[in-house]
Amino acid sequence: MYLTLPLLLASANVAPVQLASPAAISGLPRYQNGGTWDSGHVQGIAVDVQGGYIYYSFTNLIAKYDFSGKLVGTLVGWTGHLGDLDFNAANGKLYGSLEYKKDKAFYIAVIDVRRLDRIGIEASKTGIFRTVYLPEVARDYSADLDGDGKFDGDIAATPDHRYGCSGIDGVAFGPAFGRSDGKRYLTVAYGIYGNTGRADNDHQVLLQYDIADWDRYASPLTEVAPHRHGPAMAHGKYFVRTGNTQYGVQNLSYDEMLQRWFLGVYRGKKPSFPNYLLYAVDAREKPVRADLVGVPGSGGKGREQGMLLRLAQDGLKDPATSIRGWNQKADVGSQPVGQGLFYFSVNSGGKGQQSADLTLMRWTGDAQRPFVPATGEERQ
Repeated sequence: MYLTLPLLLASANVAPVQLASPAAISGLPRYQNGGTWDSGHVQGIAVDVQGGYIYYSFTNLIAKYDFSGKLVGTLVGWTGHLGDLDFNAANGKLYGSLEYKKDKAFYIAVIDVRRLDRIGIEASKTGIFRTVYLPEVARDYSADLDGDGKFDGDIAATPDHRYGCSGIDGVAFGPAFGRSDGKRYLTVAYGIYGNTGRADNDHQVLLQYDIADWDRYASPLTEVAPHRHGPAMAHGKYFVRTGNTQYGVQNLSYDEMLQRWFLGVYRGKKPSFPNYLLYAVDAREKPVRADLVGVPGSGGKGREQGMLLRLAQDGLKDPATSIRGWNQKADVGSQPVGQGLFYFSVNSGGKGQQSADLTLMRWTGDAQRPFVPATGEERQ
């Protein structure tokens, strides 16, 4: 059940404030520590609510814990950058973004976590870890926009990389944009270089994929010869103008109760934008083909057009740009778990001692404080 608070809504699109019942909160840990690891910093989390497991991505290591805080297993053995995660309850598998920028190779890692049951499992030595290549991302990442005939590599200070694409980070399952029902698609967010000297990198870029036939693409990853097995095209490509951020959408999530997508980012640096930390798009917001501000059209004429998604019409509002969002840290792990509850991760530690702390939070709808710790003691 939900406990609903009255709220004066500025718009019909504003998500209502609803509190999870104490019974819903009782089965979830309020806090959890993800261990201390000789790895990269925590980059994403995923939660299997029914199974009772929490997964942490530490870029080159996955740690699996149960709800009691017991470490169940770890997966290791790749040199690429594993980013955000999402758990697909429909098939019991974990999905995460995986980058090999030197090879212009970008993958979705598909992990059979039911078999992740001990410490130190090597990804390359089992069938647990398979990958699907995303050519759409590789094309944008390696685009030669200045026409000098060379690829400038993994640097921000270049006019190359279409839309400022630095690869991929955020991943989440949710409905097709424009609706809240129907088939669920894997949605993948671009990383975007925080180059403050260009104007064509102010949109977040989201690709949606139908994974129904991905078994034919999923292949073991051989790092000495990265494979190129993957869908030629995405189901759809969408743009959200937030203003430039530092490496795009780090964490992407879809909440079934609020029926909205949340985009967690590192704070941007362009002074002409509000540079919020969290943005949202309502599920039923219809994509509209429109000009992409700052993105030149073919041959430098006019503007390129794309399927544009409007930001949710609540939260803080920047008077100069009308961009809306929140100053909520959601860049190294965010995951809705139902009934208005979310886990947010905070990174800590340094080289060789990376850690993560999770807190169970509830949505409030307040512009200044959109999430607060869930106590289980809320009253109507």
